[in-house]
This record gives sequence, C-alpha cells and structure tokens, in this order.
Amino acid sequence: MIKDPVIQWVYANDGAARWSEIEDTDSHGVLALARNHGLNYGAAISLCEDQRSGQRSYGSFARSDREFTDCELADLSSRLMHLHIERRPPENLTKAELEALKMVKDGLLMKEVANLLGVTEGAVKQRLKSAKSKLGAKTGTHAATRATTFGLI
Repeated sequence: MIKDPVIQWVYANDGAARWSEIEDTDSHGVLALARNHGLNYGAAISLCEDQRSGQRSYGSFARSDREFTDCELADLSSRLMHLHIERRPPENLTKAELEALKMVKDGLLMKEVANLLGVTEGAVKQRLKSAKSKLGAKTGTHAATRATTFGLI
C-alpha cells in the first residue's frame, strides 16, 4: 500500500482524480499491475473536511471499459461525503453520558454504575438511552463500542 500512488494521492489531497492523472507518480508499477487484472481506468476521491480532527474518508474506484465521467466523479464524491458525514463522531454527548458509557465498556452492571455515580438506575438508563440515540447504537454495549471507536471514551 505504501507504494500505491492512489493511496499516496488520497492522503495528500482533497477532491477527485482519475488514475490517469496520477499515474506519472507510479514508480513501482502498481497501476500497471491493476491493468493486468482488468482494472484499466480508475478514480480516487479523498475527503478531509476538518484538518484538525484528522478524519479522512477516501475511495478508490475502478472499471475496465472507460474513464469515469465528471458526472460520475461528482456522484461518487457526493456518496462518499454522505458516508463520511454519517460516520462522523457525535459532538453532543454529555460528560454524564460518556461516564456511563465508559463504565458499561468496563463491564459494570447498571446497579454498579448507578452506585458509583450516585444516581438512580433510571438516571443511568436515561443517559444510556440518550447516548445510544446520539451514537446510532441499538444497545448500551454497542454505544460503548462506537464511543470507543470514535475515541470518545
């Protein structure tokens, strides 16, 4: 991957480029190898909407028959942006919700979480319900996993 000019391009740029536009940087013949497998034409799309967070999404798309059109690149970019936004970590989790999620991640029972936080089990359930909604999770454990993946806890 380190020698793949498409991967190098997506980490150095934002936007879209056809493989033919970045082929001159292919000193190891990676794109030539792709052509051996019928991947004759391709495009790379890279999105990094906030340089501070480092959140980057990218895609590499290939076909055998022709170059991607400008309209197709725009459509792929739009779809990738949608996925990028959909998977963005939420910024509205409260400190209380994050505390409860961390304790769930650590394997504590609802009763133990409530005792440690000095609140009722109902309050813990409400915090987890709210956190699940914000994280798009189905269970408290799923929410804790997603929060961990996002680096929130």
